[in-house]
Amino acid sequence: MPTFTHGKNTGVLLNATDLSTYFNSADISQTVDTAETTAFTQGSKSYITGLHDATLSVSGMFSQDAGGEDAILSAALGAATTPLVTVIFGVGAIGKRCVTGRAHEVNYSISSPVADVTSVTADFNASTDAVTNQTYSLRGGVMLTAGASIAFGSLGNLTSVDNTTSSTNGGMAVLHVTANSISGGNTTIKVQHSADNSTWVDLITFTAVSATTTTQQLSTVTGTINRYVRATASTAGSSGSITYNIALARY
Repeated sequence: MPTFTHGKNTGVLLNATDLSTYFNSADISQTVDTAETTAFTQGSKSYITGLHDATLSVSGMFSQDAGGEDAILSAALGAATTPLVTVIFGVGAIGKRCVTGRAHEVNYSISSPVADVTSVTADFNASTDAVTNQTYSLRGGVMLTAGASIAFGSLGNLTSVDNTTSSTNGGMAVLHVTANSISGGNTTIKVQHSADNSTWVDLITFTAVSATTTTQQLSTVTGTINRYVRATASTAGSSGSITYNIALARY
């Protein structure tokens, strides 16, 4: 039997903020252009594929909370540094599917009808990753984290995710650190991979997260990504906790 996912379990992360509680709709479209190559003597039309594209639209309720959705979306519109965004289809569990990557916010709209709640809509277009020259950088992936707060003394290896086979074209990992009260030292967060779910090696090491700071990062890798992947973290800090999210997309 198919395993279905309810829309209420969707999550939206934008840079270092979890905006899930502000939105009630997320729509993602991934497309590829086609060009017709039909020539004389052919009995049917023929095509070749061209440019890839991806768009994301999120909508929900307007809020003037400090650091809330209005402040975050207003700042991201036309930002010099392209935002990192992840939409999760099943929050709170490792291994859930997601769409993640770098995307330009191209529209932010506020609607305030007289007889209803004030609402917002934001639209994003995929941004090509110049580092890896990938076709587009909003891609389907998998969550390596459950988005839970982890105390400094409990950081370590999280549950692995089985891709059923290795891949050879590299990939990208997006990190969202949405809360961090760890003090006294930096936190190091990594993605590791394994061929047998037993022997692990580092695949991606994110830039160390400074004490009590939130952040977002995108890191790419080339070549083989083994069948199994997991997130792991350690800290030199002496107190506090951290909430981090990692989405991994294979190319």
